[in-house]
Amino acid sequence: MKEIKHFINGAFVGSASGRTFEDVNPANGQVIARVHEAGRAEVDAAVQAARAALKGPWGKMSVSERAEILHRVADGITARFDEFLEAECLDTGKPKSLASHIDIPRGAANFKVFADLLKNVPNEAFEMATPDGSGAINYAVRRPKGVIGVISPWNLPLLLMTWKVGPALACGNTVVVKPSEETPLTTTLLGEVMQAAGVPAGVYNVVHGFGGDSAGAFLTEHADVDAFTFTGETGTGELIMRAAAKGVRQVSLELGGKNAGIVFADCDMDKAIEGTLRSAFANCGQVCLGTERLYVERSIFEEFVARLKAGAESLVIGPPDDPASNFGPLVSLKHREKVLSYYQQAVADGATVVTGGGVPQMPDALAGGAWIQPTIWTGLADDSAVVTEEIFGPCCHIRPFDSEAEAVALANSLPYGLSATLWSDNVSRAHRVAGQLEAGIVWVNSWFLRDLRTAFGGSKQSGIGREGGVHSLEFYTELKNICVKL
Repeated sequence: MKEIKHFINGAFVGSASGRTFEDVNPANGQVIARVHEAGRAEVDAAVQAARAALKGPWGKMSVSERAEILHRVADGITARFDEFLEAECLDTGKPKSLASHIDIPRGAANFKVFADLLKNVPNEAFEMATPDGSGAINYAVRRPKGVIGVISPWNLPLLLMTWKVGPALACGNTVVVKPSEETPLTTTLLGEVMQAAGVPAGVYNVVHGFGGDSAGAFLTEHADVDAFTFTGETGTGELIMRAAAKGVRQVSLELGGKNAGIVFADCDMDKAIEGTLRSAFANCGQVCLGTERLYVERSIFEEFVARLKAGAESLVIGPPDDPASNFGPLVSLKHREKVLSYYQQAVADGATVVTGGGVPQMPDALAGGAWIQPTIWTGLADDSAVVTEEIFGPCCHIRPFDSEAEAVALANSLPYGLSATLWSDNVSRAHRVAGQLEAGIVWVNSWFLRDLRTAFGGSKQSGIGREGGVHSLEFYTELKNICVKL
């Protein structure tokens, strides 16, 4: 049985306790590997290695020297593309057609984009008058924040982990990464790429385990970590904030959402259907930016529901290796239980099940997987838990609206504000409504288009802080002002 070990101070090491847990392929339920679970000793070793690396060669490198190394990391991911693809799909069950176009390329891009960005960011400088007339000049410099604790999710393991590690390292920090216990493979494989690229020992560290009373808690409680970046559930984010408050350490949190889509009658229906199919069902609905609430103008409501139903029923459910498959399983049987509980709640609350609502019949070889049907509902009350709580599965509820003001009010009615989508060919309306939506990112006539130079993050209970472009620098660096009297 394959073993997955921690990556600490440039070496793969096991846990002193000998404790391990299973890494399971969600497509068939088979065990992929046994993963070492970190105790306090392993987490402390990783943090101390990261702290020491700040004072070593890494801490003395110029921005250009670090950028050169990070480009080699990106090239290393690309050179081992097939290995990363296989690992990502084993862990998540997602179709290779999806991971090969999104997850792995973005994993490499996250290093290149931020490495290059740092080379071209200007710093501010101001001249000022002084009482004696000699004057002074103030200028700003950026310095690494220090040791960054990175806690990454299971839905887009490589993409979202490198989204944090890339800018953190580009800014000269060191990291200790705690990947999700569900998806440890690509984070571990990246350790080999880091070694080959010449990243000094201790700059990139990985510890495996769970949240409470395991690696996650031990990392957030460690006093020698300077800041934390996390993507995941709002409840976990609150726990990290409490831990980080000891020592007044900063956090960047991308948390839960219950994202709304608004479809106006003047939209391009073909594009709206295609985009909504992706936003509701891509990655088996396990995308933090996905759409679970749809508000459709009443005059096109029936047509939209019928066409989205047809689109959902045309999805090809199958394993990652099947080139025809575009719909994989959920990440685990445990998560399927959660999603199915909402499927059952929808029926109990009086929903009309337009399509789906259960578990598909799969071949014997896949019967142990976490398979589930893409599901659409109508007819639920606005206060149903199915409408107000994040499900994180391949499902959406569709409700009609009669006015622009009503659509905006419905979209803004929940305590979340991560993303929203808007479909309309009326340019004035698109700008007007987008400006009123309470979300960190609003897509107009599109979904999941991302320019890594732009700000990304949630509002309300969907997060704190922004990352992307220069906004990542605000979190991963300390800005120091130097005043020199002339």
